[in-house]
Amino acid sequence: MQREDIEAVYEIELLSFTTPWSKESLSYELEQNLFAKYVVVVCDEKVVAYCGLWVIMDDAQITNIAVHPEYRGMKIGESLLTFSLQLSKEMGATRLSLEVRVSNHIAQSLYKKLGFEPGGIRKGYYTDNLEDALVMWVNLV
Repeated sequence: MQREDIEAVYEIELLSFTTPWSKESLSYELEQNLFAKYVVVVCDEKVVAYCGLWVIMDDAQITNIAVHPEYRGMKIGESLLTFSLQLSKEMGATRLSLEVRVSNHIAQSLYKKLGFEPGGIRKGYYTDNLEDALVMWVNLV
């Protein structure tokens, strides 16, 4: 991800999440967070998906991942997640985690397909409705 991608990534945030990250947060992640790595998918010269990772020592975490609604159902998310797994491994991570809404069964199915397993619940994790988050993990070694 480059600075010029922030506007498109922010648009995807707005279309995908009830509590989207701000442009300022995305900018901070890109320019100041030494643990962060963001990747984008570009189709027809347009950013259509992105994934944010934090890699701290041997632990990686997906901070956010989303596909523009017009491009969903095309396996872009699966390809992006597969790439992110490989990138995490290349950056020295031995495991990767993420949080997903307990009601988001579509995302959970994708994560399970790629080897993620449930690891716990974060009660009231989502601030918009206090929905629980399912923590999922995958070993990268």
